[in-house]
Amino acid sequence: MIPGAFDYAAPDTVAAAILLLRERPGEGKVIAGGQSLLPMMKLRVAMPGLIVDLRKTRGELSHISNDGSNLRIGSMTSHAHVAGSDVVQDTLPVLAETAAEIADVQVRNLGTIGGSIAHADPVADYPATLLALDAQAEIAGLNGVRVVSVDELIMDAFISTLAEDEIITEIVIPITEGRTGAAYIKFANKASHFAIVGVAAHVVLDDSGYLSRVAVGITGAASRAARATAVEDTLRGQVPTPDAISAASALAADGLECIADLHGSPEYRQNLCRVLTRRAITRAVERARE
Repeated sequence: MIPGAFDYAAPDTVAAAILLLRERPGEGKVIAGGQSLLPMMKLRVAMPGLIVDLRKTRGELSHISNDGSNLRIGSMTSHAHVAGSDVVQDTLPVLAETAAEIADVQVRNLGTIGGSIAHADPVADYPATLLALDAQAEIAGLNGVRVVSVDELIMDAFISTLAEDEIITEIVIPITEGRTGAAYIKFANKASHFAIVGVAAHVVLDDSGYLSRVAVGITGAASRAARATAVEDTLRGQVPTPDAISAASALAADGLECIADLHGSPEYRQNLCRVLTRRAITRAVERARE
C-alpha cells in the first residue's frame, strides 16, 4: 500500500500552516498524529496534493490546563497525554477514562485529540464524551478564531464544518461544580478497539438527590455521534432510581438511524445503545453520590 505523490510542508506556526492551506485550495490536508490520514492515503481513499504536518507546532498546540472554569486541551495533545494527565484526572476523569479506551498504546502515543475530532470518524471514542460534556472547539483561520460546539463541528461520517484552511487549536470543556459524575462505557471491536457502540453519561445531582442535569452522548451506532435527548428529557428532574434509569435508557436509540455492517445489524446496535446507556448513567450517578 503506497500513497499517491504529494508535496510536504512542516510549518513552525499555526498561522503559517493556515497560509499554506489557503495557497493550495482543495489540495491540502493537515496531518497531526497521522493515525487516521496515513492509512487512508495508503489505501488511496485520500490523495491530497499537499500534506501540512503540524508536528512543529506542538509547543503552540500541545497543552492541558484548568483555568478555573474550563479544562483547555491543545489540539495536538496526544491521547496518552490526556489519559495520563493529573489535571484531567482531577477535573474531568471521564475524559482520561475515554482516552485510555482508544485503540492501542501506539495509537494513543501518536494520535491527537484535535486530529480525532477533525477526522469525524463515526466510531471514535472522544465525540460521545465531548458531547455529554458540552465541549467546544476553538478553530483558527485567516479571518481569526471562531468557537463552535463539538456537536456543531461534527456533521456526519468523516464530514465536519471545518473550512479547508481552518485548524482546530483547542478543545474547551466546562467544569461542573457540585455533586457531579460521569462515565464512558463501550462495546468494542476486539481487533481495532473502535466502538461498535460507546455511551458517555454526565449527571449533576441537586441537594435533594434529583437530577438537575443529565447528558448522554452515543458514538458508533449511527453515522455520527449524537446526544440521546429522549433519555435526557425523561430523567431530568427525577430521582435516578434503577427503575427510572432503566425506563429512560429504553429510549436511547430513539431518533438514531443505526447503521448495519459486519459487526452488527441496526437492531443489535439499538439494543447496545439501551444497555450501555443504562450502565453509563448508573455508573455516573454512583460517582456523583460518592
